[in-house]
Parts: sequence; C-alpha cells; structure tokens
Amino acid sequence: MRKDVGVDGDAQRLSQLVWMFFLKIIDDQDEALEFTHDGYTSPIPKHLQWRAWAADPEGITGDDLQGFINTQLFPTLKELPATTPRARVVRSVFEDAYNYMKSGQLMRQVINKISEVDFNSLTERQHFGDIYEQLLNDLQNAGNAGEYYTPRAVTSFMVQQLDPRPGEILMDPACGTGGFLTCAMRHMRDRYVKRPEDEATMQASLRAVEKKPLPHMLCTTNMLLHNVEEPSWVKHDNTLARPLISWTKDERVDIVLSNPPFGGKEEDGIENNFPQFKTRETADLFLALIIRLLKTNGRAAVVLPDGSLFGEGIKTRLKEHLLNECNLHTIVRLPNSVFKPYASIGTNLLFFEKKSPTQDIWYWEHRVPETQKAYSMTKPIRLEHLDDCAAWWGGPSREGREEGDRAWKVSIDEIRKRGFNLDIKNPHVEAEDWGDPEILLNDLTKAEASVESLRAELKAILTEALTR
Repeated sequence: MRKDVGVDGDAQRLSQLVWMFFLKIIDDQDEALEFTHDGYTSPIPKHLQWRAWAADPEGITGDDLQGFINTQLFPTLKELPATTPRARVVRSVFEDAYNYMKSGQLMRQVINKISEVDFNSLTERQHFGDIYEQLLNDLQNAGNAGEYYTPRAVTSFMVQQLDPRPGEILMDPACGTGGFLTCAMRHMRDRYVKRPEDEATMQASLRAVEKKPLPHMLCTTNMLLHNVEEPSWVKHDNTLARPLISWTKDERVDIVLSNPPFGGKEEDGIENNFPQFKTRETADLFLALIIRLLKTNGRAAVVLPDGSLFGEGIKTRLKEHLLNECNLHTIVRLPNSVFKPYASIGTNLLFFEKKSPTQDIWYWEHRVPETQKAYSMTKPIRLEHLDDCAAWWGGPSREGREEGDRAWKVSIDEIRKRGFNLDIKNPHVEAEDWGDPEILLNDLTKAEASVESLRAELKAILTEALTR
C-alpha cells in the first residue's frame, strides 16, 4: 500500500484496509449464516459480495477494479436501504469510508492477501484479532489518531475491577476503536458465558457511541472480529449533542467504561446542552454525562487527566456534583508515560458508584517497574504491572484495604477544605527539594533576561543581513 500514490499516511492506510477487512469478514459470516439459518439473505447485493468480485485471485484488476469500486461498490453501499440491523451496520460503515488507492493492480494484491484469511476458522480469526489489535496500537503513531486507542492493560484492569456480567447494560459513550467493549466481552466469556443464551444476553446489553468516522469503522469491524453478528448498537453519533436532561431513566445503564477524549474542545453550542456545567472541554462534559447515564447502584471506571482533578471554576462544581451523586471510592494515579507517544500527561482511573455520596477516597499510586525508566512503545504497560493494585483492592466490597507506600485515604471533609481539589500527592513520598524559592526566582529572572538579550542580538544580525 505504501507504493500507492493515493494513500497518505498510516491513518489512511488503516482506513483503506478496514473497509476491505469489513467486507471479507461480513461475507464469511454471511456464508456461515446461509448454512445455519434457512432463508437468510445477505444485506449486500450479490454482485457486490466479496466472493463475487474479490475472492478469485485472478479476478478483475487495474482500471476495471478501480472503476467497479468507485462507481458501483461504494455508491451502492453508501445508500444501502437500512431494512435490517445488519444492513444498517453495512451502510453506517460505508457512509464515511473512502477508497484512497489509485492503482487497481496494487489493490488487487492487497485484496488477495486479505482473501487468504478464513474468518469462519476460530484459530485464524483469533490470530487475525491479535494482528488487528496491533494495528490499532500502531495508530498511536498516526498523528491524532492515537486518541482512539487505550492501552490494553489499562482497559483490562478497569474491566477486571468492575467485573461486568451478562445482562448488565454496559456502555462506552466515546468508544473509539472498541477496546473496552472487546475487553468486557472477553472477561464475560471467560467467566460467565456458559450457554448460547448467555452470549445472546451479553450482546443485547452492550451500548456504544463514537463521533468520528474512522474509529467508528474500526470499532464496528472489531466487533465483527469478536463474533458479534449485528453490531448495530455501535452508533455513529456525538453523545454530547443531546441535552443532558433528555437522557431518560429507561436509557440509563449499569456500567460505564470509558476513556473520553481530553484536551479537546467541543463545537460552539454543545455547552448549552449542559446548563449546570457550561464548558466546551470534552472530558468535563463526558464526566457530567456519565454521572447522568448511571442507574442507581450503577458503577463506572473512567480515564481522566490530572487537569480534571485540580482544575477550578466549572471543574470544581463538576467534582462537587460527582462526590454528592456518587461514591468515588478509588483513584488510581498513572505515570505520564502510560499513554506515550500520544499524550505525555498524568492520567487517572476514577472508579465510582451511583448509590451514596462519597465519604472517603482511596488513592493508589502506580509506578513504572524498577527495571525501566518509563513506559514506551517497545516497553508498554502490561496487566501484570497492575497486579499489586489488584491485590490491594480487597474484593468486590473493597474490604481490608490498608495505607502503605502506594496507598492513602482522604476524607470528604479534607476534600471540601481543599476546595474539591482531588490532585492529592502521595503523603508517604517526601517531596523533592528544589531549593530556596527566592533563589530559584532570581535564577529564572536572570535566564529570561539572557534569552531576551540573545533575541535582540539575533534580530540585529538578521536586520543587518537583510539590508545588505
């Protein structure tokens, strides 16, 4: 694909690959459903099914293939009548998909490689699932696309501690590529899914929304890979575009697992949907929404940046609302390098339940293993790195927790005294001595004066050079 002049960068390459993966996976599923379900008909017209135009390695290529893709396949699937949930899935994927490749010969080579995978083979599907996970991981290098991927260890730990079960309605309102959903399904299949009815109950209880086209397509394909036949519950929408009060009781959920995008701003007018918390900062709006979405006794695990913990103004009002409405029982503090290279800021895992106001918050400080200086692409965080936190956690009711060099507890009274600043450092670690503040300030002033002098000198040199 790198030889093709039409594809620019890894994000476009992945987008191109995924609509092809999607068509191959759904065609393999269709073949299986036609065999097991009398009267089943694929939502994709026969001449557009993978087996009709792509499966033969000696099939159409070059300009003929390009013409077929651009004038028949894409226009038809973008306008496919949404008569069934499965048809809606196909249309939703292709509505925002594009064919970036310009060479029909190169495209035929890619198609032939994809055709080699049999997605009806459990072993091949599992192997391909691992490859797909790595592709999503590699998105961290594809510009802003890294925002769609949460490290597997983080999603697995959050799912493990919430322990979802089939029948509990589980939602990710900013689902990205679907990492929390796949981890939750894996968790439930390993522990609780024993019969076909359990699998059906689990799938019927999943909810997800994603605003951007590429991650929505990635997520939908991810669900198909994880044996979900009709992922029509993965909605392509902006969850924040609805007024907060319009979310009714019958839409509330038992569990929210999410890493809402942070550092971004929503478009003008979105803040009017949140009259109590008028802000355009995405992470704050999602936190307000998640509190609203939870049923009584519902529980949540959410990734938030340090700024959400210490911020003032509307952030203070939002934190007070969270502590009054929910029991924020645990904050796991992660080091800056967990989300590198996409983000190099401190992040936190907030665990809370909507049943009683917060009385105490337990903090756990996660540290990079002593064998390395920081997490990186080649040495990422792994689930076993969080085993010490899981061992300290204390079971479903969190009984028997003790303070230690990594753990400390703060009362709601102390939180109030701090003006709801939740950015509380580990009291068991001595603060680093940076020296006398007055001397540091003098040094900073001298350094700034030196920089200003150098800038003036450079300006004079440039002026002289331009006037010669």
